[in-house]
Amino acid sequence: MITFGVVGTGWRTEFFLNIANALPQQFECVGVVTRHPDKHTAWARKFSTTLFPSIDEMLKRNPLFVITSVPWDVNPHIVAQLVEHNVAVLSETPPATSLEDMENLYQLVEKGAKIAVAEQYHLHPHHAARLAFVDSGKLGDVHQAHISVAHGYHGISLMRRFLGIGYENATITAKKFTAPVLKWRDRDPIPHTEQITQSEQILVHFDFGDKLGIFDFVGEQYWSPYRGQRVLVRGTHGEIIDHRATYIETYPTPIEVEFKRYYAGVDGNLEGHYLRGIQAGNDWVYENPFAPARFFDDEIAIADCLVKMADYVDGADPFYSLAEACQDRYLDIMMWEAANSGQAITTKAQMWAT
Repeated sequence: MITFGVVGTGWRTEFFLNIANALPQQFECVGVVTRHPDKHTAWARKFSTTLFPSIDEMLKRNPLFVITSVPWDVNPHIVAQLVEHNVAVLSETPPATSLEDMENLYQLVEKGAKIAVAEQYHLHPHHAARLAFVDSGKLGDVHQAHISVAHGYHGISLMRRFLGIGYENATITAKKFTAPVLKWRDRDPIPHTEQITQSEQILVHFDFGDKLGIFDFVGEQYWSPYRGQRVLVRGTHGEIIDHRATYIETYPTPIEVEFKRYYAGVDGNLEGHYLRGIQAGNDWVYENPFAPARFFDDEIAIADCLVKMADYVDGADPFYSLAEACQDRYLDIMMWEAANSGQAITTKAQMWAT
């Protein structure tokens, strides 16, 4: 049983609670800390959780680790407070916004604190399948990744993983574009009438010397049916374009495969509706570890974060370390600096780049 506590009642907290309620044999949330328990009683009842007015009170339930789900500016302080209690921390993203706060947090890790970050995008089934395909070597040496999937540090984390980049420095050039677009829903419902709003796109080149990362995103891609996500990964022997891979296995004959999702519960199947996994050609490149739970992709990935965090507490390497999170946020800061200044910027090695 993986037991965890949560500090904060933010939007992301609901994901962790839904997962615990869906798989009670595997996960248990011992409680949620909030400064105003009286204001969240109905919310707590909805998710069958217990509210605590302080971290001290919640820690009496002895969670294996604690998740922080609080505003960006508060998170470093909460993480440090939990570390003082000698508890492992799964920090929401990003762990901090400024270089100074990230350096202060990383010093805690250097002193032995267990801090990982709940970055889930590389654990999404479709991205995990692509990463497995890249790791198989079928594309040869990968030298380019064009990622148009998620904002800021999320998209950068995927870009780095597809390229096999750690903490290498990059020269960054970036541009912003603004264009009108039909407003769609976000965390709020779809508007009742058509509205045109302004949409900002950022297009960034990360030149790592022998590898090129391209970051491309507009906020509507998270929700809109007419602003899709795109992934291009190129290597010496092939490439992935979205849900298709083409590569040379035996020269000079090309092979093309589709990344095909398999679901239970369709075409008359009575097992229930859930993702079984993803197949590319004859290979299963992803199998859902939480089947038959009826999770969508983000819930599958977040549940995987919880499992991997428990492994980290038990002695495994962190699945997404504070150092990685700080690097991705640092590159995020630098790309916006390049976009706002119109000048190329070359990154410098930070204290966590070891």
